Amino acid sequence: MAPQFDRPLQLPLSAEELDAINAHLETLEPRDILAWAVEHLPSLYQTTAFGLTGLVAIDMLSKITSTPPPLIFLDTLYHFPETLQLVQDVRDRYDLPIHVYKPFFCESAPDFERMHGERLWETDEDSYDYLVKVEPAQRAYDELKVKAVITGRRSTQGGERAALRPLEVDSTGMLKLNPFFSWSFKQVHAYIEENNVPRNALLSQGYKSVGDWHSTAKSGDGDAGERAGRWQGKQKTECGLHKDFTHMKLKSKKKVKS
Repeated sequence: MAPQFDRPLQLPLSAEELDAINAHLETLEPRDILAWAVEHLPSLYQTTAFGLTGLVAIDMLSKITSTPPPLIFLDTLYHFPETLQLVQDVRDRYDLPIHVYKPFFCESAPDFERMHGERLWETDEDSYDYLVKVEPAQRAYDELKVKAVITGRRSTQGGERAALRPLEVDSTGMLKLNPFFSWSFKQVHAYIEENNVPRNALLSQGYKSVGDWHSTAKSGDGDAGERAGRWQGKQKTECGLHKDFTHMKLKSKKKVKS
């Protein structure tokens, strides 16, 4: 018999409760993890950049429930046109509410550059990540009263994701569900093909992973890993969104004062 948990879960979770939940979720397939989440996770949203795994989650959830969790999309102002077109394609296909958040007081890249300087991703990468991803995400969570988010992270993506568990609690107390923690890229791709899920047009043009245009390149024949082409030449595997929010906020404030 499956273990019983509160519906919805009562927060904050103790370490023992989190371990028990993960022990249960680790035995389930992604679709079952998502079905469990819809029943158990309070104020649940999906934060997505419309990568392949996130798109699989959107499609699965549309078949699990008539009211899937709303989507949060962080518009960094530096997305490819193909990515923005995909956002519209997903909106049209699934008829989902998509909450779009941009850097504070900015509607365009020129707005951002007037406030923070040109090519900030080169001159101060941590501040760039904080301003275009971390702060807008936290603002979304505060305004929408989000308590749990679905991510598209997988352990096979490597880097800081190698030790993923199904459910995590970050430094702010936010629950982060990683339903595809155990899936391979091959499994994700197979689902996309079998279910005709919308995808970024750039993936058929030599890109393996798509982020901001300035940090994304086509991957060469010898490039290894499904995230090849992202942050080339840098010792970096995360954009900051899944790093410690409190630490990044403090770091950003110190730079403003100095």
